[in-house]
Amino acid sequence: MSNNQVLGTESIGKLLLKYSIPAIIGMLVNGLYNVIDRIFIGNIPNVGSLAITGLGVTMPITTIILAFGMLIGLGTTTNISIKLGQGKKEEAQKLIGNAMTMSVFVGAILTVVGLVFQDKILIAFGASEDTLEYAKAFTQIILLGTIPNLFAFSLNHSIRADGSPKISAGIMIIGCVTNIILDALFIFKFNMGIRGAALATVTAQTLTSILTLIYYLGGNSNLKFEKKNLKIDKKLIGGVFAIGLSPFAMQLAASSVQVISNHVLKLYGGDLAIGAMTTISSVAMVFLMPIFGLNQGAQPIIGFNYGAKQYQRVKKTYLCSLCAATIILCLGTFVVQTFPAAIVGLFNKDPNLMKISIDGIKIYLLMLPIVGISITGINFMQSIGKAKTAMFLSLLRQVILLIPAILILPRFFNLQGIWMAQPVADFISVAITGIIVIYELKSYKKNNNKELENFNVELAIEKTSKD
Repeated sequence: MSNNQVLGTESIGKLLLKYSIPAIIGMLVNGLYNVIDRIFIGNIPNVGSLAITGLGVTMPITTIILAFGMLIGLGTTTNISIKLGQGKKEEAQKLIGNAMTMSVFVGAILTVVGLVFQDKILIAFGASEDTLEYAKAFTQIILLGTIPNLFAFSLNHSIRADGSPKISAGIMIIGCVTNIILDALFIFKFNMGIRGAALATVTAQTLTSILTLIYYLGGNSNLKFEKKNLKIDKKLIGGVFAIGLSPFAMQLAASSVQVISNHVLKLYGGDLAIGAMTTISSVAMVFLMPIFGLNQGAQPIIGFNYGAKQYQRVKKTYLCSLCAATIILCLGTFVVQTFPAAIVGLFNKDPNLMKISIDGIKIYLLMLPIVGISITGINFMQSIGKAKTAMFLSLLRQVILLIPAILILPRFFNLQGIWMAQPVADFISVAITGIIVIYELKSYKKNNNKELENFNVELAIEKTSKD
């Protein structure tokens, strides 16, 4: 039985496990890159609280780099899948070479611009006189590693499209483990501080890019690397950008929110509030990454069955993914609300920073149990081809509602207002997303009745013609 037939016939529960678990592992590995860095940086002796705040200031920069990685990587991966499906293997192979060239070209531009305007950018992103030193120390090395970063991200995704998801995941895990080991070595053994964390990250990303390149040069890949394919094909790159533009825009929006948040945090809570947000967002990432992996697993199942007009399987897949997401997020909420000090203490032991972080995390993640409705709902709309609705709902939660909440609520509730901004945005977006999804699911009953009616009419016509 082919994969497509399995998507339309096998148990939804089994399919979700089969498709989601590798994706969840991959998302967790990606998230751990950042979380592990922050834990080690926050525990640097004597300066950990300022160092993790400096890191928080650099987050918009790393998000912008990630945006370009998604533009090239996700656009290339999707186009490779399309070309292979069309039987155009030569064009799929050309996309591999073009992705390499674009990674180097874009990476070089970001590196030069970032290093030349580094101080101005960091101050604009919320750095103070006390944290600028740490932000610069981290950013300088991260910017120098932009090319291997983009190279690794872009091509590792393409390995999945080449038919080797296990190898793709394996390379990511090797990179993550390398990062953890080098973090401990550079920061504490060699006393390199925040520079050591940045160097560990760049080294791990460079290793990932080398292993990815070896995959394509080793002769075991379906798509082969050829030097001639390094020459840019404007038509192919146009297709890459067309598909990658949506996640690129979303990441740029996320970077803008981080910049605004940093300035408001500094205004109402000082530098330590930025450090607290760095810790809180790291904890949130740990619980949200499995949900994003679950979405990746559910997407092909929902998409296939929607196309096959098997609406009950579409509905069941969505509800199963929502149920699993809610269970994970409820467990996360229990852990956060019950053991906030223990969780925050992993990142830093400074009493002042811990107090701000503990107060903040309890409020910031208040809506975690229900936010799965929003996250899985957005994925659901994307999976059935309603990309504009999905983008609106995503922007609604992360930009349209969040930015005004960040700017307005602190005027009434000071620093607590900033922590309240995310749950307020979550609550409203969950309500709106829930209404849209329920309306969509209700339409399936009508569609099923209409399909049954048409089927009965066809049977009646066929019977009449035979008589």
